[in-house]
Amino acid sequence: MVVIWPGIQTMVKVDLRIVVMDVPPQDVISRDNVSVKVNAVVYFRVIDPQRAIIQVEDYYSATSQLAQTTLRSVLGKHELDEMLAERDKLNTDIQKILDAATDAWGIKVTSVEIKHIDIDPTMVRAIAQQAEAERTRRAKVIHAEGELQAAEKLVQAGDLLSKSPQALQLRYLQTMASMSNDKSHTIVFPLPMDLITPFLELAKRLK
Repeated sequence: MVVIWPGIQTMVKVDLRIVVMDVPPQDVISRDNVSVKVNAVVYFRVIDPQRAIIQVEDYYSATSQLAQTTLRSVLGKHELDEMLAERDKLNTDIQKILDAATDAWGIKVTSVEIKHIDIDPTMVRAIAQQAEAERTRRAKVIHAEGELQAAEKLVQAGDLLSKSPQALQLRYLQTMASMSNDKSHTIVFPLPMDLITPFLELAKRLK
């Protein structure tokens, strides 16, 4: 039984269920000076009705205003790439700050979710160009690494062939076989150096 004295006391009903509160779009300037509009949704509930009524005039309005300022403050410390890629981390950071600030009001903030991050169309085009440049850079790096690996393998193959005359002869025959399949009308047959060397030495002796 609760006795209420008319004219002295009033009864206030407090909903203890989870409240879903929409945070209106906020203008945020990121750490890299990019202007975006961000909105979010906050889930909270009253865990101490007495504090929620006595400690703050309007706990719903106070929580809404605090959520807006916290959203701008937290996101303003991060760059645009972090906002887009690390949304879960930002949600957790905002939730912890709100939960700590509203604890004195008897309110428990259970979750915060960033819904949309709206970017200016000119900035969207700039981001697309940046992504294209990054893909081009990666393609060039991969191509250069492939050329380097191919050059290293060619050097290793050359070293092995130079140590084995028989392997060099086999490679020569393979080259001749592949040239014979060519449809060109003119074929130049290179002579191995070990065949020409005796004639060169004989010519030197005759001189």
